[in-house]
Amino acid sequence: MARKACKSKTRSAVAKRFKVTGTGKVLRRKQGKRHILQKKNRKRKRNLGKATLVSAADIKAVKKNLLLR
Repeated sequence: MARKACKSKTRSAVAKRFKVTGTGKVLRRKQGKRHILQKKNRKRKRNLGKATLVSAADIKAVKKNLLLR
């Protein structure tokens, strides 16, 4: 009887934190908007709410965990 290869699974923690755009870029949320917000000004808090791109150094690892090539 032939053995089937194991299926690779997406890491659910990574899938919750990152999103891939149509062009293949990876988006992430910015850190720093959970607590201690009183001392941060409105502009800073507003910009922390926006998504940003993952750095070039980390894209390979993130895509590997999302099972993307």
